[in-house]
Amino acid sequence: MTSPGIDKIEKEIKSHKVVLFVKGMPEAPQCGFSAATMELFDKMKVPFHSVDILANPDIRLELPEYSKWPTFPQVFINGKLVGGCDIVHELHESGELQKLLK
Repeated sequence: MTSPGIDKIEKEIKSHKVVLFVKGMPEAPQCGFSAATMELFDKMKVPFHSVDILANPDIRLELPEYSKWPTFPQVFINGKLVGGCDIVHELHESGELQKLLK
């Protein structure tokens, strides 16, 4: 039996191609790394679904264990963890992020 937080996480990553688990919302980010990650996807004109972990304490608590990634933001593409802010920006610069989004 899974917890409600894990159920929510799985529902989000299965329901959307690109999911960003961030601090805040696109209109009001609460963290510079979250803001930079959302700005990157906006600049690329890639639609994404964001989940505010500050408003979802169960997700904030359980996502690091689920994904085996300790920090936020966390970016999932096609149901798989891609990484956080630095990794997503590095993948963008190398052209790999664009390939993952196709």
